[in-house]
Formats: sequence, C-alpha cells, structure tokens
Amino acid sequence: MSARIPHLGADDVSALLSPTAAVDALRRALADGFRPETDHARIFESLEHGEFLLMPAETADSAGIKLLTIAPDNPARGLARIQGLYVLFDAETLTPRALIDGPALTDIRTSAVSVAAVKDALERDRGPLEVVAYGAGPQARAHVRTVRAVLEGTRQVGRVTSVVRSPERVSTSEDFDAVLAAGSQEAEGATRAAGLILCTTTASTPLFPDELVRDDAVVVAVGSHSPDARELPGALLGRADVIVEDVAAALRECGDVIMAIGEGALDARDLIPMADLVQGTRRPLGRRPVVFKSAGMSWEDLVLARAIADADERRR
Repeated sequence: MSARIPHLGADDVSALLSPTAAVDALRRALADGFRPETDHARIFESLEHGEFLLMPAETADSAGIKLLTIAPDNPARGLARIQGLYVLFDAETLTPRALIDGPALTDIRTSAVSVAAVKDALERDRGPLEVVAYGAGPQARAHVRTVRAVLEGTRQVGRVTSVVRSPERVSTSEDFDAVLAAGSQEAEGATRAAGLILCTTTASTPLFPDELVRDDAVVVAVGSHSPDARELPGALLGRADVIVEDVAAALRECGDVIMAIGEGALDARDLIPMADLVQGTRRPLGRRPVVFKSAGMSWEDLVLARAIADADERRR
C-alpha cells in the first residue's frame, strides 16, 4: 500500500514557509540556473459554471501542477471565487509528494516573487522607506508584510499608506498607517514621497500619472493580467528599468508592457528578465525608477510548493 500523501492546508502553508524563506527560495532557484522561459504554458478550460486554470511546471528536482477552479457566482453563495489544490510530484519517479492549498500558495507566491525581483533595488538605499499601496486587499497586505520581513535589519520601513477608491471601507491596521482616497491631493502627495509603490488593483487604466513617481522609486505592478489592462502609465515604463519574469510572457500577457511598447515609450529589448538580474548578467542602469511587472508563472508555485513540502518533512 502506498504511503499517505500529506494534505497541507492554508495554516500549514503560512507556518511552514515564511515570507523571507519564500523570497530566498525563488532567488536561489534562479541563481542555480533555472530559466523561466522554459516554463510550461498555463491552460484555461471553460466549464458550465466557471473555468479550470491548470499550471504545470517542472524543475530538475520536482514537478507539479496547480489546479484551480474559478467560479464567478461563488461569492453570492458565501464561497471563495477561486479554489483549488497544488499537487507536488517527485521529478524522476513522478510519485505524488504532497497536496497543498492552492489559493494559500498563490497568496504567498505573488508577494514573494515581487520582492525577489526588486530586493536589490530596495536594499541599495539605507534610508527609511515610505510605502504607498494602491489597493487594500490580501495582496496589498501580503506585499507590505513581505517587504517588512525581508528588509528587517537592513532598512527601516516607514509610513505605509493605502490608496483606495472607498477609504471609509478600510481601517488602519498593522499593515497600513493611513488610508487615503484615490485621486485626492493627499494621495498624490504620498505617492510623490514614496520610495516603494505597490499596485495591486483590478484597474484597467493607469492609477496615477508618471510625474508623481520619484526617479529613485521602486514600483511593483501585480494587479492586471491581460494585454488590454494596465495599472501604470507608459511614460513611467519608458523612463524606468523594467524587470519582468520572462520577456515572452510579458509581451503576451502584461498590458502595462504591451501598451507602453505600442505607444513607443518602451523597447522590448530593454526589458530585464528576472533571472538575468539575479544571476548578475544584467543590471539596472540606475538613476531612474525600477518597475517590476509580474505575469505570475507556474515555476514560481512549484519552487515554493517544494520548499513547503521539504519543511513539512523536516517537522515530521
């Protein structure tokens, strides 16, 4: 009889993999030679009441697939819109190793990828870091917590401001020192002062004008995931060092990049692949903003799923 496959829920994911460990695992995978351009394609399959999202991936030591369902009517039923599992396999035998909560893995992965991409840029300055997060949902909060965890001991995180359309619906908390209305003078002032701007919204048009972003600011955009939607103005990408997980994925899926190129503000040849940055073969030019635009890729889930399974085996 085969051994029981461990099922790791959301509480297990947070207990077994800290934000710092997640960032380190992603950077280590790239430093060891993994190339995101070899990643497998995501598969979308329509269902009567939603769709499947299948994200297969393979590295030298592991294979896995994230199986998510997207059910638009679920919130009205009191259920999550996105549900699913990650199935982790041994790379050589293809024996199942673990089942992991899919949404919990996605939550920790997204912010970890962002910070892994911009960690060097955030650490180039030792002064207090003022942060503005456009949005106040789980991803905005996860990004703030990951930044704080990774920079602990190297750089102080100062005031953290959330900018939202309806500030009355969001209260200040351990994540946000202030909540401001989008488009207000206060929000513009906070954006001008920010050394880190996090964009985690469902917006399809730019959240702020280019001139609000400092020359030494770091900007992360994770909210939009389609070729015709963006959170950032093309002019900003045109004057920034733009980091992407994979150039082909960015040119296929990232509206921020695609539209900036279409407007003539950005040249695709100037995009900096995240792997090249971590491996030291490409470096930002400096004296200009750094922008990271994320598409979200299957290999990222696999790297973190393996780290979670390894940690679970060590505790047993």
